[in-house]
Amino acid sequence: MSVDWRDHLIDEGDGTMRIKAHANMKVDARMVTTPEHLAKHADDRGPEQLVNSASLPGVVGEAWAMADWHYGYGFPIGGVVATDLNSGEMGGAISPGGVGFDINCGVRVMALDATIEDIPNLKKLAGRLAGRVPAGASGKGGLDITPQQLESIISGGASVAAELGFGLSEDIANIESNGYLETIDANISQRAKERGLRALGTLGSGNHFLEIQTVGSVVDESTAKQWGLYEDQLLAMIHSGSRGLGHQVCTDHVRGLEQRYKKKGDLWVNEEWGYELPDRQLAAAPFYSKQGMEYFDSMNAAANFAFANRAALATRLRTVLNLELGVDGEARTLYDVAHNIAKKETHVISGSSCQCCVHRKGATRAFAGDHPDIANSFQTTGQPVLVPGDMGTGSWIMAGPVKGQNQAFASSCHGAGRALSRSQAKRTIDGKALKRELENSGIRIHASTANVLSEEAPSAYKNVDEVISITNSAGLARPVVRLNPLVVIKG
Repeated sequence: MSVDWRDHLIDEGDGTMRIKAHANMKVDARMVTTPEHLAKHADDRGPEQLVNSASLPGVVGEAWAMADWHYGYGFPIGGVVATDLNSGEMGGAISPGGVGFDINCGVRVMALDATIEDIPNLKKLAGRLAGRVPAGASGKGGLDITPQQLESIISGGASVAAELGFGLSEDIANIESNGYLETIDANISQRAKERGLRALGTLGSGNHFLEIQTVGSVVDESTAKQWGLYEDQLLAMIHSGSRGLGHQVCTDHVRGLEQRYKKKGDLWVNEEWGYELPDRQLAAAPFYSKQGMEYFDSMNAAANFAFANRAALATRLRTVLNLELGVDGEARTLYDVAHNIAKKETHVISGSSCQCCVHRKGATRAFAGDHPDIANSFQTTGQPVLVPGDMGTGSWIMAGPVKGQNQAFASSCHGAGRALSRSQAKRTIDGKALKRELENSGIRIHASTANVLSEEAPSAYKNVDEVISITNSAGLARPVVRLNPLVVIKG
């Protein structure tokens, strides 16, 4: 690992700082940060991982860390790295570590035409949501589906889920990639399928959640109006992914790829492909190699399951809202985005068009309104960018550019980003006291354990407002509305 990245650091003065290429780096790295923001980070491991990711074979442009970056597996969470699909004989690298274990962990935001005044009993609503939306690591409470239905879901995504009664067909246009990524074989392991059979319609644990929120403030009146958003409006935010199915897919491919690398000096080497990497956790394959294509296909299958999972969670949410609020409980999907994914996209790099494999790990797509893959309803505003904060402070909805893709491969932050590790948070934060504090402030909290509350405490996260401000300064996305938490369901 590089230990001298700060010696190569330059403040660009635009909300980003550049790490000039050195050692094994093939391109520069860029962090969405300011000197003041960077000074708050005592843990250098995230930037060191960013430096390492800039050594991937076929890497192009710059290796990016969004404003919410923190330490992850191989890549930093918040990392965005693109490789050239036309590099070499088999294309640039694809790395499971650049996607993460929770494939297509993402967020769906649903908007109600109602305010808090329309909720008859907030405590009852929170309790019913906690009872109807399974949360926690076990996966208990998943919807009853057959192996054949699971095969259809991992091959067809959100549209198949809607046909099975999980989600609505009118949601599809407001889901990234219409809730479907193409697969050839969808050939995932039996163990992954077994884990998926039990998990559809479950939140999971860790930072996954369901929140009822209110629009606290409107920053971009024009965009908010076009999206049907207004002050004090009720919204629901669902944060979940591919559950055990996706984790197993990543585990299977990480193990297989890491075994193909041998340590030589300070590097991990695969002689078959001529790959030399500074960290084994970056283990990668050429995109068009057998191993690369198998991973990409399996990743897409897991992503389809995640789109279906959020659709199923939305169905469970709608059921409760209709019971508690009646006609005021009708909820439309504003948008649904992936946070952990690798996608084939075309970008302009140094004036030339490049077909790339863009890894987004803990980062969200932020396409401009003039991008061909954006729904008609967002062509004059840019894509909604959904940014969860923390359960005591708030979240944001941003927008991609109106025209022209941003400089970070059309990417943006995906959350506030951790300031404390989970173990640090558990050691220093009293979960039961935190629950009392949050409920005294008017936020209803339901969590499976006190440890979850400690790990997910507001003080364990960066200041989301600062992250949004820096992201805006860097020109990656612009703020539209700020959201306040009202009901929190945690795993």
